[in-house]
Amino acid sequence: MAKKYIYQDIPYFENFRQMLSMAVDSGNTAFKFRENGKIREVSYKEFKDTTIYLGTELYDMGYLSSHVACIGPNSYKWIVIYMTMLNSNGVFVPIDKELPFCDIVNVLNHGDVKVLFYSEKYKEELMANLDKFPNVEKLICTDDLEFEEMIVKGKLKYEIGNAGYEKSVGDMDVLRVLVYTSGTTGMPKGVMLSERNIASCIYHGMRTTKLYGSCLSVLPYHHTYEMCGFLASMNKHATICINENLKTVLKNLKVYSPEYIFLVPAFLEKFYKKIVAVGGKKLVIALKVSNALRKVGIDLRGTLFKTVHKTFGGNLKKIVSGGAALRSEISKFFNDIGITLVNGYGITECSPLVCMSREGFNDYDNVGLPIPCLKIKIADADSNGIGEVSVKSPSVMMGYYKDEERTNEVLIDGWYHTGDYGYLDAENRLHITGRKKNMIPLNSGKNVFPEEIENYILLIDYVAEVVVRAVTDDAGIATGLYAEVFLGEGAPENDAKSQLMKDIKAVLKELPAYKQVSRVEIRDTEFVKTTTNKIKR
Repeated sequence: MAKKYIYQDIPYFENFRQMLSMAVDSGNTAFKFRENGKIREVSYKEFKDTTIYLGTELYDMGYLSSHVACIGPNSYKWIVIYMTMLNSNGVFVPIDKELPFCDIVNVLNHGDVKVLFYSEKYKEELMANLDKFPNVEKLICTDDLEFEEMIVKGKLKYEIGNAGYEKSVGDMDVLRVLVYTSGTTGMPKGVMLSERNIASCIYHGMRTTKLYGSCLSVLPYHHTYEMCGFLASMNKHATICINENLKTVLKNLKVYSPEYIFLVPAFLEKFYKKIVAVGGKKLVIALKVSNALRKVGIDLRGTLFKTVHKTFGGNLKKIVSGGAALRSEISKFFNDIGITLVNGYGITECSPLVCMSREGFNDYDNVGLPIPCLKIKIADADSNGIGEVSVKSPSVMMGYYKDEERTNEVLIDGWYHTGDYGYLDAENRLHITGRKKNMIPLNSGKNVFPEEIENYILLIDYVAEVVVRAVTDDAGIATGLYAEVFLGEGAPENDAKSQLMKDIKAVLKELPAYKQVSRVEIRDTEFVKTTTNKIKR
């Protein structure tokens, strides 16, 4: 019988305007970020007022109902633009700042963008290629005085009675955010999300896990995972500390001392390997002692691992991991040192959260229980219960923009077919076994999900990245498996390939013969990745 889980008591909100007003009533600081070399603090009231002023000016310009895009690094201004449009009757189009320029142009054109906010980095190339995106009528550099002037003008118009923005409340069930995916296979698709889609994800996602008073906002804002991360933080009335770039993460953890953070497994892999390498045998002994003491009710993790906690700012209570699969030993490690790590599973088309592991009900090898508004079924399950994960929820997308054919392929009778394979255990927790597109059908009739084998190989300390591929015959039929590996610190200096093969055999020894790797290839460079740090296959 499945364990009954008691959900967090979260105040309900009708829409994001109401959610933001509730945050204003808290009187809390909304944001902290660097500006002109100093840390600036912004209250929720100031933040809300700024969105009203920007919205008022966009309304007066005739663009509030338009498709409005933004491209640039994480910043306070980016969030102002996003929240302004989320509370409008227009459409916000976040653009991946790492896209090649030709793909940026494709998004602008396919996404019917009329207004583009951009950072200084893109000015020269945009100005030199205006003819390539003729439907964009207004370009505004967020680093120029023009952006600040828009807010000042909007404020003056609002104060003399222009209530166009405040009265233009959007329909909860129409297109509000158009997100172009950065998948590991295939071309990006325009995922259509309504305000209800996103609000359902935020409200019901927060019922599953506890957040605290401050967070460090790290991941790219164009991605739904981080967008929903800072929306959840707003609903918590937490202080969002904005990290400038990936190089400043460790520095800002110490500067802001956040209580929680949203990360992807690539970050956690690096943190984990670094901590283990530095801690050595002393860390191993401390973990054994700590775990033994916890079994008899004595928790000394804060003392035994104080040095590690200081690395994360000293106040970090929770890490929420999502965006890709996370190895179970990493989840266990962080929990063992006294930092709660919960693993989530999501996909852009689901706004994005599907499942979340729960504190006190987490055995680390699954991605948790479905969020309360969501149903999961396993389509076409095999004898082991493994099949395609399918989802029904008010958080599921409206469809793909201007692509009815691909929409109908994945949305069938109200169920979204994720393309991920997995199974539900006796407690209704979801286990992901791999991507449908990545599955390797062997000539023996067995199907192999390379992600499973890759997670074993990543147990080898000096393996930084790995992709398991099919060995094929002349007819292109898969007859076996091989591993392509990029080595990290501590790799063997002599005969690395031979040693690597021995170590791979050792970590795979418990797996059946058809899941064994017959050879390895060592790469000189890292794998090409998406902007969310997933390896492109």
